[in-house]
Amino acid sequence: MTTIAFFGCGNMGAPMVRNLLKAGYAVRVFDLNHALSAALASDGAFVAASAAQAVQGAHTVITMLPHDAAVTSVYLDEKTGLLAQLFKGSLIIDCSTVSPQCARTISAAAHEHQLAMIDAPVSGGVAGAEAGTLSFLCGGSVDEVERARPFLAVMGKNTLHAGAAGAGAVAKVCNNMLLAVHMIGTCEALQLGVDNGLDPAVLSDILLKSSGKNWSLEVYNPWPGVMENSAASREYSGGFQTDLMNKDLGLAMQAAQQSKSVTPLGALAKQLFALHATHGNGKLDFSSILKMLQA
Repeated sequence: MTTIAFFGCGNMGAPMVRNLLKAGYAVRVFDLNHALSAALASDGAFVAASAAQAVQGAHTVITMLPHDAAVTSVYLDEKTGLLAQLFKGSLIIDCSTVSPQCARTISAAAHEHQLAMIDAPVSGGVAGAEAGTLSFLCGGSVDEVERARPFLAVMGKNTLHAGAAGAGAVAKVCNNMLLAVHMIGTCEALQLGVDNGLDPAVLSDILLKSSGKNWSLEVYNPWPGVMENSAASREYSGGFQTDLMNKDLGLAMQAAQQSKSVTPLGALAKQLFALHATHGNGKLDFSSILKMLQA
């Protein structure tokens, strides 16, 4: 039985672990918030007390962590970094959303330790993680991506090779910048319609059959009650937090600055989500930015 060490058992990581377990893999989990990893024991995961214990017997490591600092600490810390502890030839799959530079730095260090590594951030949200329909945006060599493909296929439906190390991270920040822009646009359109007497469910149906159709409207409707399983219908709990969208937009703006790219809508989206977070909405799902338009 193949053993996988999995780090990061939050809203996205926990359902990914469950899908690996259902596929018959032995999964050893670790999270700094022990309650999150402990909750997976009933699903059959081995709950490790430390990072070092998690990688015992594992030749594949998957990380789903919140930011550059967390990923860098897990792999490169001088005392506890995993790169020095793993079997030669082991495979690392980092599904975290990090800066392209972070992804490239850790990949280079992994190769120095004779380890294979891909950056494979995900698209599809919590619902996609639970359903096993995520898309993985991969950076690394062809051989490395092919090695990772069987594991990714258990957790998602699309494994997309963007290019060399760091390319997956670039694709992810591009995707999330666009997601932020069309979520704000969707919220504006729905609020405009409601302010002028339209039913938000009726307007949503009209837009879905018109040129305004987009993912935010079709899969993640931000208006409460329109879509039963959306975060909006759970008072914006769970899902993809505003703080994380704000962080990802920061990565996008950092990448744009480095490449001298012109991203006026991305920059405006960054400002709006930052403002939304400062009003106590950082832990709410990012679709809660609709609230900003109702003040």
